[in-house]
Amino acid sequence: MAGGDEGSLVPREVPGSYGMPFVSAIRDRLDFYYFQGQDKYFESRVERYGSTVVRINVPPGPFMARDPRVVAVLDAKSFPVLFDVDKVEKKNLFTGTYMPSTSLTGGFRVCSYLDPSEPTHAKVKQLLFSLLASRKDAFIPAFRSHFSSLLATVESQLVLGGKANFNTLNDATSFEFIGDAYFGVLPSASDLGTTGPAKAAKWLIFQLHPLVTLGLPMILEEPLLHTVHLPPILVSGDYKALYKYFNAAATKALDTAEGLGLKRDEACHNLLFATVFNSYGGLKVLLPGILARIAGAGEKFHQKLVAEIRAAVADAGGKVTVEALEKMELTKSAVWEALRLDPPVKFQYGRAKADMNIESHDAVFAVKKGEMLFGYQPCATRDPRVFGPTAREFVGDRFVGEEGRKLLQYVYWSNGRETESPSVDNKQCPGKNLVVLVGRLLVVELFLRYDTFTADVGVDLLGTKVEFTGVTKATSGPDSAV
Repeated sequence: MAGGDEGSLVPREVPGSYGMPFVSAIRDRLDFYYFQGQDKYFESRVERYGSTVVRINVPPGPFMARDPRVVAVLDAKSFPVLFDVDKVEKKNLFTGTYMPSTSLTGGFRVCSYLDPSEPTHAKVKQLLFSLLASRKDAFIPAFRSHFSSLLATVESQLVLGGKANFNTLNDATSFEFIGDAYFGVLPSASDLGTTGPAKAAKWLIFQLHPLVTLGLPMILEEPLLHTVHLPPILVSGDYKALYKYFNAAATKALDTAEGLGLKRDEACHNLLFATVFNSYGGLKVLLPGILARIAGAGEKFHQKLVAEIRAAVADAGGKVTVEALEKMELTKSAVWEALRLDPPVKFQYGRAKADMNIESHDAVFAVKKGEMLFGYQPCATRDPRVFGPTAREFVGDRFVGEEGRKLLQYVYWSNGRETESPSVDNKQCPGKNLVVLVGRLLVVELFLRYDTFTADVGVDLLGTKVEFTGVTKATSGPDSAV
């Protein structure tokens, strides 16, 4: 990997331009959403200024965000400054240059918007760690139960219509799975019935609408989604219904929260956010992304996964266990590779706590205290200086073996390096290991059941859209394959 020693390079000014106030920010927003798209927006600025650390405007801009100006870090070497909470503050920066109304979260600033220096951050994060630890034995059986039913539905739909929309099925299944796995209470068995996923999706949109496009004409979307916040009152009924479910289902976790010094209502709003926004919102993006990459890898790669997965499960007596999953090196690599290429959360932010220097592969840049730092993760995790000429391609075995594992330090999807662990002192995703586990379980479930499959891949609101077009039932393997 190229790059100089920071001490041997003279810090230079960050190149780039914010243009004319207000006007340039709106023009840049149109580029981002309509004229260039996300990837091209950032890549074109890197090309224009000859630097992977640049000054640019980021959406949503006027009138949603007070200040759209950021210093963007767009390579694998500069990006990790965003994880260093000694250098950057994370207060109220989860969604970037704007912050949704706390009316959407019960009046509380939930954990994602807290800096680790704030006392409540450690309490809430410890609560989440405790919840995950207490339910660790539930995750594998819950996933297999819910997603084997999903795949049975896929097969039925293929027979009836020749296609099966994975995203639609995943939205309903993931919501049920998370409620079952985290709390042992099916949302569909509560007062929510089958309305949970729709209420959750509506609530998510009210927070994320400044950063998405629905595919409507620009003349409609700009005033509707990107100019002013949607009124929280329009989703308050949906939120109250979700809160009622969590308040009843999460009684053990809420008892734990009180023991940690959290008020019960604040803890419940935090659990709702972590479960619905972070976990459910993540799975809505993660699982279609993994499925799309595995589908595109083709039948020869499928055969390698089949051999590895079925052998490991057979060695475990026909059961899918944590120990069996750990033996599946290619399966793990494939999931990490999907997370590298398609991170569920693409944007990270931090505000400089003091004057500092940021190092890219080629230069060192001076940044002033108080400046907003921004990272577009795909630029960093597809960095050819790290991942070579195949940086933009899915290479399923990229992280296999000792040399492959060395590259894991450059996989950043969890708001930290894949080689590091979340703690109460950092902002890394508390469910990091669970996310990778769930991704592996999807691949395992597929190839215990099928020898290969085909799918059409497109674009969805929050990520990738996948439609199954065919499956080939398993011809060998343990009894659990059928």
